[in-house]
Amino acid sequence: MGPASPHQPQKDMEGYYSLLQAGSELESTLQQVTVPVSLKEVAGYIEKQVAYLSGGRGGDSSVIITLPECSDFSDIPEEALAKVLTYLTLIPRARQPGVKFIIILDRRLDTWSSIKTALARIAASFPGNLHLVLVLRPTSFFQRTVTDLGFRFSQEDFMLKMPVVMLSSVTDLLRYIDENQLTSEFGGTLDYCHSDWIVLRTAIESFAVTVKDIAQMLQAFGTELAETLLPEDCGAIELLLLSHTEKYRRLKDAIKSVMREGRHLLSSLETSVKEEDKHTQWDITQDWDTVQRLLAQLRDMEMAFDGFFDKHHLKLQQYLQLLRYEHSFKEMESCLEKLSAQERKVIFTGDSLTHTEQTIRELDLLERRAMEDMARAQVMILHGHQLAAGHHYAMALIIQRCNELRHHCDTLNSAIRAKHKALTLVRSLLQRLEEAQQWCDEGTYLLANQLVDKVQCKEGAQAALRDIEKFQEGAPVLLTAGSDLLFMEYETVLTSQLQTHIEKTFEKHASVQSLIQTRQNCLKKLADKHVRPVQLVAPRPENPPRSKSPIFSPKHEFNSSLKFTFDLSLPGKKASRKCPNSRKIEVIHDYQNHSSLSFIVDGEDGAELLKRHVMNELIETERIYVEELLAVLLGYRAEMDNPSLSALLPMSLRNKRDILFGNMPDIYNFHSRLFLKDLESCLETPEAVGACFLERKENFQVYECYCQNKPLSESLWRQFSDCAFFQECQKKLEHKLALDSYLLKPVQRLTKYQLLLKELLKYCSGCERVSELQGALEAMLDLLKAVNDSMHQIAITGYEGDLCDLGRVLMQGSFSVWIGHKKGPTRMKDLTRFKPMQRHLFLHERALLFCKRREEHGENADKTPSYSFKHCLKMSAVGITENVKGDVKKFEIWYSGREEVYVVQAPTVEVKLAWLNEMRKILTNQQKILKEELCHSSPLAEQMQLSPPLSERAMRPSRRVLKGCLPRLDLVSLSAGACVCLRARSPRLARPSQRQ
Repeated sequence: MGPASPHQPQKDMEGYYSLLQAGSELESTLQQVTVPVSLKEVAGYIEKQVAYLSGGRGGDSSVIITLPECSDFSDIPEEALAKVLTYLTLIPRARQPGVKFIIILDRRLDTWSSIKTALARIAASFPGNLHLVLVLRPTSFFQRTVTDLGFRFSQEDFMLKMPVVMLSSVTDLLRYIDENQLTSEFGGTLDYCHSDWIVLRTAIESFAVTVKDIAQMLQAFGTELAETLLPEDCGAIELLLLSHTEKYRRLKDAIKSVMREGRHLLSSLETSVKEEDKHTQWDITQDWDTVQRLLAQLRDMEMAFDGFFDKHHLKLQQYLQLLRYEHSFKEMESCLEKLSAQERKVIFTGDSLTHTEQTIRELDLLERRAMEDMARAQVMILHGHQLAAGHHYAMALIIQRCNELRHHCDTLNSAIRAKHKALTLVRSLLQRLEEAQQWCDEGTYLLANQLVDKVQCKEGAQAALRDIEKFQEGAPVLLTAGSDLLFMEYETVLTSQLQTHIEKTFEKHASVQSLIQTRQNCLKKLADKHVRPVQLVAPRPENPPRSKSPIFSPKHEFNSSLKFTFDLSLPGKKASRKCPNSRKIEVIHDYQNHSSLSFIVDGEDGAELLKRHVMNELIETERIYVEELLAVLLGYRAEMDNPSLSALLPMSLRNKRDILFGNMPDIYNFHSRLFLKDLESCLETPEAVGACFLERKENFQVYECYCQNKPLSESLWRQFSDCAFFQECQKKLEHKLALDSYLLKPVQRLTKYQLLLKELLKYCSGCERVSELQGALEAMLDLLKAVNDSMHQIAITGYEGDLCDLGRVLMQGSFSVWIGHKKGPTRMKDLTRFKPMQRHLFLHERALLFCKRREEHGENADKTPSYSFKHCLKMSAVGITENVKGDVKKFEIWYSGREEVYVVQAPTVEVKLAWLNEMRKILTNQQKILKEELCHSSPLAEQMQLSPPLSERAMRPSRRVLKGCLPRLDLVSLSAGACVCLRARSPRLARPSQRQ
């Protein structure tokens, strides 16, 4: 057990002491019944009636022990006789310490020598206070005479040890003991049955032992309850409660059994004591009283234990309730603190109306979550008050926790409401400012759309004036009230950004008002008198209006020379100015208003806008992807362990969820815990997303395992697609598509990344981190290629070794292949005459595999191709000839010094060059390894460094392999760590035409 909790209940020591006291009283009563020597130890001699307690009493209430005639008495060992006498004397001494004993030695049919021996053994073995020994001497004349003479001479010796009276007959016995205290064999009236005495004594001793065991168990269990240190784990407390309850139940059953046994024993004792003989059977009466007292004391001890256990059990249950409440309190406190922290992070700057509305939506979402958690907190507070009302021992602590939760909830609720009120004010201010700005823009457009030819006449001028006056009547109240009143109204929420917005709005209003006033003055002159036509020039405001309206059509332009300026820059960016005659249009979808708007996106700001649009799409689709993965894992995979749906799940499918879902849990953990957070951190800096892909490059390897398992998953799905289990899960999830569509999501998502990275690269061409984006794109493309290659590799059949030993798959593809052997009848120049074989080649790091592609056809056939293994070439013994005469798509692969030659025809020249490039890299790497080995193991190392190695010569771009000028070296093995055998041959100079 761990250390005690500071909130543990106090022990009920008063109940524990009451239990100990009841146990002590029961123990003292047990001492009157039990003796150190049990009947089982002397049962054999007691049954032979060597000695017995008849229940009779002599003078001074001395207990009579009778030693009847026994032919085997002399054969009884001294130790056994002493134990028998000890047992018989302990029974009355347990009830009456210091009691005296009278022995009746019946030797009427025996001899003096036997009497003498018996007296000597009694003197040596009797353990109690022997008051008198009454000896019934032999009845035969001879033995009586011998006994009288022997006793006369030995009387002094015996009298020194114990008082002995020699009696001639039973009649003499009546002088010492009353008739009603003697059994019938001595002429008395005392009713005694030895077998009944043994049965009763056995029952009494058995009952006493059982009662003693029960008392000890009760005390031990009580001590365990009192001394046990309680753990702080709820599970351990629950186990402890179950253990204590089970022990208590077993003890109660044992007590009931003992009580039944005691009542049965009382009934037996009552039948043994007849009313008329009660004054003579007082030993049995005492046994009855003792058993009755034991039962009463056992009941008292049971009641004391019940009281102690009930209090302890109640406090233990309350302790468990307190632990659970404390655990729930800490969780709720943590939730409320997190919500408070999130509330503090919600700040308003007044940058824009869109940002403010987004902040309000975030706050609304936070408020809904807070209301849910605060509702749970109210339930916890109610539960705490219920615990306190139930007289819980930790009532003060529980009330304190309730008050703390209430304080947390009130504080959080007040903070959210205050922030919501402030944000509502900010939104109201920004809406009014935007309305004012829009009014200014409309005023500018009104002036710009008043055509010159229409205002030259009086009627046209008057109409234009009426339009201007009508427009001014609709001016926002904000502009007429003035900025000072606005500052006072929104003083509590004003920030530097909002103050700037207000100042710019009123500056713009002043500029537009100046333009309107100038236009009105001009139009009034035209309306008052008729003058010659004047060519009006459309005004151009100094401070261009900020507008989010779409590009205006040409019919709204005043003339071809008029230029409208629109500020489409992002927050914090300098405004860009574009002429509509040279604009580039990009369509951006407004998800809030469900409309598509066209904007001028030329230049730096346009690229930035599109870059953010792509980044938003990447993040949003990533979130949806993570949610879909979670839905599949919880709605399908986890439900396979749901007992309520087990009847719908076929037996053959129950242990195959890892095949059906592959390592989708690993993919979900990677994206939800790492990659989604990485992407979200790049929301403001989209060009930094390339580093995220590069940093998590190794984590994306989980897709290779998933894709390799995909054929098995699809095969399993085809077998059980109509299963009622999948239909029920789909119905619960409300999915329109079946499970197989969602199992395809990881594959689709993997291909989506490279498309989004390509799109992002289009708008980040001038960024500093464009190299990271390019690297991320290449990493994703390499991953797709590796996944695709591995998908083909797992379809290889017939290869006896381990494909992993061949290294990573670098290339794979289908080719036309001609094969020739040096020792065969076919010459190399005749290879092209034969029909080629179609082979699928797999280029590994250490080997090149030739396989035959096989596809099954039919309605239920597996559409995934398989590849039958044909042969393998180790790259350590491979050479290549890059050009073959007659076809630019062909190249040669030769093996073991041209023992085998393979003419390979690629589908395109590009494929051929890609394969040659990869093989050249492998052979170049082998060349470096070979040089290092030869430098350490061969005396011809210097010559090898001067002569091009086999792999280097094999890679030269020639129609055939070149021969070197130095002695030719045959390489038996080029594998790492192997012994290299070199054999020098006579040099042959190559013709000049062969050199390149």
